[in-house]
Amino acid sequence: MIESEIEISEGLVRALLREQHPDLAELPIREVAGGWGNQMWRLGDELTVRMQRMDNSPETQLKERRWLPVLAPRLPLPIPTPVRDGAPSERFPKIWTVMTWVEGTPLDHGSITRTGHAADTLAAFLKALHVEAPADAPKASDFGAHPRDCTEGFEHFLQAVDLGPVPAKDLRAVWDDAVAAPDWAGPRVWVHGDLHPANVVVADGTLAGIVDFGALFAGDPAWDLTAAWLLLPAGGAARFFGSYAQADEAAVRRARGLAVVKSLFLMLMGQNGDRGLLGGKPEWGAAGRSALDRLLKDL
Repeated sequence: MIESEIEISEGLVRALLREQHPDLAELPIREVAGGWGNQMWRLGDELTVRMQRMDNSPETQLKERRWLPVLAPRLPLPIPTPVRDGAPSERFPKIWTVMTWVEGTPLDHGSITRTGHAADTLAAFLKALHVEAPADAPKASDFGAHPRDCTEGFEHFLQAVDLGPVPAKDLRAVWDDAVAAPDWAGPRVWVHGDLHPANVVVADGTLAGIVDFGALFAGDPAWDLTAAWLLLPAGGAARFFGSYAQADEAAVRRARGLAVVKSLFLMLMGQNGDRGLLGGKPEWGAAGRSALDRLLKDL
């Protein structure tokens, strides 16, 4: 099912609430811009309704329902937590979830001006998140693989993206180094997996919350260390790694390569948005290009 097959409107959201959670149905509802796999609707001042859109599988929302209430109390930044479950129905054949609202502006529409504070805040969040996960925690899939197992995606993005002045050979050198890096040898730790500017919110010039845990898994923390370049302004990566203080050389090498792939993905989504293609995000292109610039300068 593709996005255009179901029109998700305020009327649909309110009708679903009246059917399944009538005590919430008369709260103000307004659409939240953005989203990819899911569309968000603000519900009153403290809640949001997360509706499956591009995602065809209920797995990501079921994972969030199961694990976010476990993780939230131990994390130093607010994250969305589920408060009500929405079941598939004749009106809407996918699941949906009422979750807490995380206040702030998505970073792809905002900025970080307090670089040191944001770097320390990100490090504290990831140190709290990156603890050993239980045996039944979600396993890594394409999110969580070693860079060597993501080479097809790297090559695809490298060919598809207009790199402009960025030398392809420099990106390939970073990638080859990541592929050659040793595997993660530690325990399976909790990993957000998809930290990029649309999945964090900012306020007062610094990080204020982390959202969209659909890629959550237990495995290699290098997938989250990419945030040092994807989220933080110039100079923030060094401060972050000094504060995080848990990344060995191999993890940083893997993270650099994964940051290249994620930056290229953001740039491709930006290109698609500029061309008016379904799911494109015009504002993501500049974010991806800036991340690549920061990473290469840090090298």
